[in-house]
Amino acid sequence: MLEFILERGNYWAIIGLMMIGLYTLFAATNLIKRLVGLSIFQTSIILFYISLSRIDGGTAPILYGKDAKGHGGGHGEEAAAGYGADAASAASDAAHGAADAAHGAASHGFEHVYSNPLPHVLMLTAIVVGVATLAVGLAIVVRIREAYGTIEADEIRDMDLDVALAQYAEDHPGEANPA
Repeated sequence: MLEFILERGNYWAIIGLMMIGLYTLFAATNLIKRLVGLSIFQTSIILFYISLSRIDGGTAPILYGKDAKGHGGGHGEEAAAGYGADAASAASDAAHGAADAAHGAASHGFEHVYSNPLPHVLMLTAIVVGVATLAVGLAIVVRIREAYGTIEADEIRDMDLDVALAQYAEDHPGEANPA
């Protein structure tokens, strides 16, 4: 049991980061702290996908050695056609998961096991989206600070409630206050 836990240390770290991010996102009243929690959570998800895409003994998907010679390893049109077929094969293998991809590489006669780069590329996109989300969130926090004079969610909520009650009293003179 201890070996099972220790072999998956990266997943335990990811779970820890995920819980820290979620707790900060929900428990903090400061808007910047909430954005930090969101960033920690996004980072844990990215680390999770990268950990899932790892293949034991896998190398970069660049054919070399006997693999390159047997599958269009020369320069020119034959090589391009071979690489196109390998790309189609790799895309097919990616749809069946990492374990099937490793088996598919062996069944196609490859000498080496190659890692699928698609999850890494998708996570690069997720990183860019995460940075853009954080930038927009910080810009909104700046505007909230200018409008309310604070970035504490409780204080902002109280100010909005006071304004709403004052507006209701103005619109409905002589009626009881709904709060």
